[in-house]
Amino acid sequence: MVKKISLGLLAAIVLLLIFAATRPDSFRVERSITIKAEPAKVYALLNDFHQFGSWSPWQNLDPAMKVTHSGAASGQGAVYQWEGNDAVGAGRMEILRTEPNAKVVIQLDFLKPFEGHNTTEYALNAAGDTTTVTWAMFGPSPYVSKVMGVFVSMDSMIGKDFERGLAKLKTVAEK
Repeated sequence: MVKKISLGLLAAIVLLLIFAATRPDSFRVERSITIKAEPAKVYALLNDFHQFGSWSPWQNLDPAMKVTHSGAASGQGAVYQWEGNDAVGAGRMEILRTEPNAKVVIQLDFLKPFEGHNTTEYALNAAGDTTTVTWAMFGPSPYVSKVMGVFVSMDSMIGKDFERGLAKLKTVAEK
């Protein structure tokens, strides 16, 4: 009986690992919000890491989080590094490219608790007196992420944080 249970469990694990291998090689998480503010005001909050703390959904998860700014003061070449508790981990962001009042592209490198290298993009779309901001993160899905993705998706893990951050961004930008 124990042998049958062991073989059944082994077969289930093998099937899970095979299924995980069929998952996509990349991921994309995206959320949007419409803000009653001109693109220049919203862009200024996104293009300057010194403003990130005013709307970041992770800022209050660790009051003792260590943040370091380096590189350019804002825009291309600006760097934001953080190190904190298990809730925020450690990592680094660098602005790679900007299009004034339209887009900010960031290299996002997580170091702890799991290493990951992704791209974050903020796209701004003006319509009348409002700006729609789309926050996206995308990157590769290594095999370990594919296995984890069988149980929980990147979208469900990060999407709520993006929604919370965009709501805070809206509040700050509309002041």
